[in-house]
Amino acid sequence: MWKKIKRLFIIKTKFEAFLITYALATGAVARGQAYLAQYPGWGGKLLFLATTGAVFMAGAKMIEAIELHRDFGSDY
Repeated sequence: MWKKIKRLFIIKTKFEAFLITYALATGAVARGQAYLAQYPGWGGKLLFLATTGAVFMAGAKMIEAIELHRDFGSDY
């Protein structure tokens, strides 16, 4: 039973990583829009870029980790 629950939290394919990245991006854009409304001007735009930039970095690390796991196995 615990193995089935554990499997829910393991990303094994690039498709799963892209789905998670999409979900993160949707939340980041919503948060960025709130920043634009709350902080008009350059401050809101910089916070919007920071939230979306973090998603790009997280997505790239997930995809890289999947490729490294495939190449080096579970030892890496």
